[in-house]
Amino acid sequence: MAFDYDAIIIGSGPNGLAAAITLAHRGLRTIVLEAASETGGGTTTRELTLPGFRHDVCSSIYPLVSVSPFFRSLADAGVFPELIKPEIAMAHVVSSGEVVAIRENIDTTTNGLGEDGDRYRALIEPFLKSSEGFFDAILSPPLQFRHSLLKLRLGLRGLRSAESLANKWFSREGTRGMFAGMAAHSILPLDRWLTGAVGMMFCVAAHATGWPLVRGGAASLSNQLVAHFRSLGGEIQTDFLVKSLAELPTSRTVLFDTSPSALAEIASEALPSSYRKRLQRFRHGPGVCKVDWALAGPIPWNSAVCRRAGTVHLGGTMTEIKKSEEEVWNGRLPETPFLLVTQPSLFDETRTPQGRHVAWAYCHVPAGSSADLSVLIEERIESVAPGFRERIIGKHVLSAARLNASNPNYIGGDIGGGVMDLRQFIARPVLRCDPYSTPNPRLFMGSASTPPGPGVHGMCGMNAARSILRRVFSV
Repeated sequence: MAFDYDAIIIGSGPNGLAAAITLAHRGLRTIVLEAASETGGGTTTRELTLPGFRHDVCSSIYPLVSVSPFFRSLADAGVFPELIKPEIAMAHVVSSGEVVAIRENIDTTTNGLGEDGDRYRALIEPFLKSSEGFFDAILSPPLQFRHSLLKLRLGLRGLRSAESLANKWFSREGTRGMFAGMAAHSILPLDRWLTGAVGMMFCVAAHATGWPLVRGGAASLSNQLVAHFRSLGGEIQTDFLVKSLAELPTSRTVLFDTSPSALAEIASEALPSSYRKRLQRFRHGPGVCKVDWALAGPIPWNSAVCRRAGTVHLGGTMTEIKKSEEEVWNGRLPETPFLLVTQPSLFDETRTPQGRHVAWAYCHVPAGSSADLSVLIEERIESVAPGFRERIIGKHVLSAARLNASNPNYIGGDIGGGVMDLRQFIARPVLRCDPYSTPNPRLFMGSASTPPGPGVHGMCGMNAARSILRRVFSV
């Protein structure tokens, strides 16, 4: 039988494009179908507030790009986005006004941690010294034996909760609060297993990569992937909303860069009902409320450290961040939300008209929340950056509900592709030896709802494409 394509990819986020590039590199006729009018999924950049002010719609800081095996393979081929490293990767503001700075240089970082400096080094440096293997380990499927010793070492230290790990290793409230902020990227309560490993991963990444941003915005990264895919003979069709397999051209295989529920719905009778039910039981986590600002000037932080950081965490102590994340997990809006703030135009002049700036912040909220927390978020920033509100000349608010409406992969506003607790770390989206395959031998999944999970690294898509090459094309 003659097929229109060897492979169809549904969804053009970083994982969909990574899968498409991996297959096209092997000479397979591959097409990407995207429901939106532009490619990129969460890696897009738009003028959300005022003309000339370019805002990253979702992802903006890329700690895993330069250590991802997928992006490293592109670099070997001479294809790589232009990354900008802020002087300070992350600054954490504690309630007392203390600021903990995490710099790429671990010596400079530990010197600023006082009596916790040596302990921080002892916790993080062993993984930093073998950082390439470390990231290969965490970006590979959990049941894969590759780098098993590194996985065991990380598990022995990081499998526990962030709260217990920080209390064991650190004595200062500032250091514990900083680690809590790192672990809060998991969007889990900080007394849950695995949150310690998440905190460690983000600390190691800060020293290994400097938490860079892409010149020109997230769309520059997507556009480069698209251009490379097309140079390999690949095709992309936007404004193509797939509702059923019957709508697709003929192909030997189909890969879904979608949520598990979308796979269950689109594939329908092509999958056993028992498997579809397991997909539909996949759990999604809290959402986010994100606010973008066009600013007349940079955020006027009290701290000079914050004025040199690409990312700023406003959350306070371990206790305060833990409470905020627990409130969200239990379906309540946080009284004092933990904030993640980025200020890319401090380092990338292409984002704004001359002398102007952009920044964004988000906090975690209950799934599906339509709440606009912009006033609360602005008050929190104003408390440590007096005069901030006076510099706002444009604003755009994206509630969790609106985020889900704009991108159906973000169920309830969940930007992580599903809860990343211990159960769904191993069974993602369901427990299978090959998590990218399905009971139907021509259908595969390679979104953030598969290992290794959320983040812009492309490895969900690359791993899924490798599964296709092995299972369908015997390569």
